[in-house]
Formats: sequence, structure tokens, C-alpha cells
Amino acid sequence: MTGKKLLIIGFVWPEPNSSAAGSRMMQLIRLFLSKGFEVTYASPAKDSIYAEDLSDYRIQTQQISANDSEFDNSIKALNPSHVLFDRFMMEEQFGWRVAENCPEAIRILDTQDLHFFRKARQRAYEKKQSFVKSLLLTDEAKREIASIYRSDLSLIISQAEMELLRKHFKLDKKLLLYLPFLVDSKFIQKDILPAFEERKDFVSIGNFLHPPNFDKTKFLKREIWPLIKKELPAAKLFIYGAYTSQKVEQLHQPKDDFYIMGRAADAVDVIKASRVLLAPLRFGAGLKGKFIDGMRAGTPAITTTIGAEGICGDLPWCGEIANEPQLIAQQAVKLYSNKKRWTSAQKNGFQILEKRFRASTFKALFFKRLNKLESELSQHRQQNFIGQMLMHHSHQSTKYMSRWIEEKNKKN
Repeated sequence: MTGKKLLIIGFVWPEPNSSAAGSRMMQLIRLFLSKGFEVTYASPAKDSIYAEDLSDYRIQTQQISANDSEFDNSIKALNPSHVLFDRFMMEEQFGWRVAENCPEAIRILDTQDLHFFRKARQRAYEKKQSFVKSLLLTDEAKREIASIYRSDLSLIISQAEMELLRKHFKLDKKLLLYLPFLVDSKFIQKDILPAFEERKDFVSIGNFLHPPNFDKTKFLKREIWPLIKKELPAAKLFIYGAYTSQKVEQLHQPKDDFYIMGRAADAVDVIKASRVLLAPLRFGAGLKGKFIDGMRAGTPAITTTIGAEGICGDLPWCGEIANEPQLIAQQAVKLYSNKKRWTSAQKNGFQILEKRFRASTFKALFFKRLNKLESELSQHRQQNFIGQMLMHHSHQSTKYMSRWIEEKNKKN
């Protein structure tokens, strides 16, 4: 597959030590590099000191702007065979330009998670109402699903989201590919992980730009940690996460052994020092990278039904699942105190990684699907009439709005 060029249009520059999204992007980059693709990464986002140095991978980088026809010139010069959009917003802004200037390029959308699904759950939670499927019928859902239709292939990270798109929204399976987090077995070093007796305390982790993580931290502080602390007075809870704000730091209470630690240099390293991972998420979507890191660290986890969604399938969870504060605390204390129960949960985690996230398995499936798409691209697009229709309207509306904004910006 050498001689092929991939252009990635990223919402942000990838920060694998800050978020699961950053880790996911680096997994995709390594996937394409392993097949000899020449990779260019472009983004309209500002530089970040925490971003991965892509030059280490011999990847060209490019700063781009929305509503700027200079992008047309640069993509024509690059002439990529494949374009990967990181999140639907990038497909909205740049997809029509890619289609116009490089019509033969295969357009791939990595959804990361379904944004409209996560936000609908968040709205239901904030309004204290039960989540029902009718809450999904939002403008954001229309935008995101339109983006999926316009793309040749969309990568879906969670089986729960695949089911939602296939059964509720009736999307054609030819447009979708289940591609979860990819875990290389060489990164699971069971033999050198700290034993039960060598670990102590609890850990929680998650990027604070992501609303479910801030809510989880408040939930721990106000309702769960006091119950655990009552049973385990010597225990401490360390909360890690990039991009702490003042409202997060105000939760730091050393007198209660509740510590806001800020950014972790390496998520797996900080998790493996602790005995139990706490992540009682009350809303969200996609897959939660903290649990993948936790399983790699050999650290059992306590979470909710939403937190565990899409991860273990029919296999037993790598810890305990509970939704109410009292039950979460009870399960956390039991897992923390019982070596036999803890060891069994750790083994469950290794089994989940091996059977559900093995990189080699999904790499083969991904490139088999990509090869088929490359050989049948014209037929594939002809069969996707809704996608053609949406791309036509995108050209007519987004294109001319973008041109108008560009001219307006020139005058200013």
C-alpha cells in the first residue's frame, strides 16, 4: 500500500497524554504509517505545548484556516489519496473543499464519539429527566449524521453507537466501521505491574475540558468519597486531569484526603500506583480511555452503566458497576479490601483487552474494508444517494457562505 497519501484534518493537535481523543488519533496515525502511507496533519487549532511532536514520526504539519481558499491550493498540491476528518465539525468546514479539489480522494470520518448522543444524555441528566431516544432528535444530530452520510466511511468507536446508528437512525452498514481503541499486546506488561499489597489509595483521571469528567469529580467529592472515607479512614483519593480550572481546583481538600493533582505525565503510571480506579460517570458516549489505561495498569475500576458502555461486551467487567452513591461506595470498599476479588477483576481487565481491543485484529479488518472501498469507490458513492444529495446541498450552502465570509474578512 505504499505510495498512498493521507491528509488528516484535525480539530486539535493530538495530545495523547491529555485525552483519550489524543491517544485515539495517535493510534490511527500509527495504523496508516504501518502500511507505508505518507501522512500530513493539518489543523486550524492553535499550537499546544502538550501536543505530540509529529515530526518524530516524519509527519508533515500544516496550519489551515476555515473560510480560506488557500486550503484549495494546498490540497491540490498535496493531492492526497485519502483524507481523514477528526470529528464531524472538520468535515463540515473542509469536506466540500476536499470533494471539489480532490474528488477521487477517499473521505473518512473519525467520529471520536457521537457528540449528539453525549450531549443529549447530558441535557437529560441536567434536567433530571430519564433519557429517551426522542431527545436525540436535535440539530446537532442532523449535522453529525449528515456528515456521516457525506463521508465514504465513518469510524465508530463504540458498539453501542453502532447499534444506535444502525437501528434507530437506519444508516447503511456500508457507511460505518466499528473501530475501537487499539491496544498493542506489547504495552500490557502483566509481569512487572505492582501487586495488590504494593498498591494503596484510589485514583480518578480525565481531561477537565470534557464535561462528564468535571461532573464525575463533583459526584465523588460530594456524595461518594465521604462514604468510602468513613469505611477506609487511611485511604486517599488522587484526581488527575489536564486543563484544571479554578472551579476544579476549588475541590482540592487535603484535610479530606481528596487531592486535585492536575495533569498526569503518564496516565498508566499514575493509575498503576493505585489500588482502585474510581470513575462514576453520569453521562457521556463513546468509549472511555481511562478504563483502557486502567486495564493496562492492572488496576480494577468502579464505574456506572454509562461508564462501562461498549467496553466489556459479554465479558465480566474489570471491577464493579453501580449507579447509586451508596452502592458505588460499598463496591469500592469491597474491591479495595478483598485481594481475591481484586485479583479476579484485574484478570477480567486483561481478558477484555485481549479479546476486544487487540490492535492486530482491528488493523486487519480496517485495511480489508479500506481495500474494498478503494476498488469500488464509484459504485459505493452511487449507492449512497443521500450522501450525494447532502454533499450537493453542502456545496450550494456551505460553499457560498464560506466564500462570502472570506471576502468579508478581506475587506476588514
